[in-house]
Amino acid sequence: MSTTNFSSHAQTKEPSLFYIYRAPKIKTDRPPLILLLHGVGSNEKDLFALADQLPDRFLVVSARGPYAVSHDGYGWYELHFENGKPIYKKEQAEKSRLLLLRFIEQLKEKHTFDAQQVYLCGFSQGGIMSYSVGLTNPEKIKGLAVMSGRLLEEIKTITAPVEQLKALGIFISHGTQDRVLPIQNARDAKAYLNQLGLTPLYKEYPVGHTINNEMFADLLRWLK
Repeated sequence: MSTTNFSSHAQTKEPSLFYIYRAPKIKTDRPPLILLLHGVGSNEKDLFALADQLPDRFLVVSARGPYAVSHDGYGWYELHFENGKPIYKKEQAEKSRLLLLRFIEQLKEKHTFDAQQVYLCGFSQGGIMSYSVGLTNPEKIKGLAVMSGRLLEEIKTITAPVEQLKALGIFISHGTQDRVLPIQNARDAKAYLNQLGLTPLYKEYPVGHTINNEMFADLLRWLK
């Protein structure tokens, strides 16, 4: 495991992104990149625990959310729940969307990878950010995997034209017993994508807000 960090653009006051990475196990001139995005209250080490099981050809990068929400816990934006509904800071979510787009460009300064083969893989809030980045800038993203996430309503207003989205690969996995982000979030996102003419690989599992072995096995099959 290697670690490093990038500061945001020198002229801004936005937070920097810290990340850890696994180099490709199979050496190629331009390996594909998979960017792992953790959920709120976690950190870059969470999904990185899966890194060694991801396909050997990938450069695996796991980024830390820019907002500290607890001791060693971070998020892509602050949120709390009222009457079971998430209340979040939309301006922070938008800043993180733009920061992730810039971060992908910054990675090119440190790592060699195929810019046409960039995959986002996020859990919970990280899955939300995967939707936000991939659906608005599909020219920069080859595929996105959303595990136990949801699609923010405001992203629908800035989603890229349908013609640009057609080449975007999408994998959605969600637990039917999820009490943090109920399964309806995944079903609503799928319905929206279907309306756009997209056909994501969609899977439901009889579990809660987690990644189980079956989910991960399906993710691996999708990546391969």
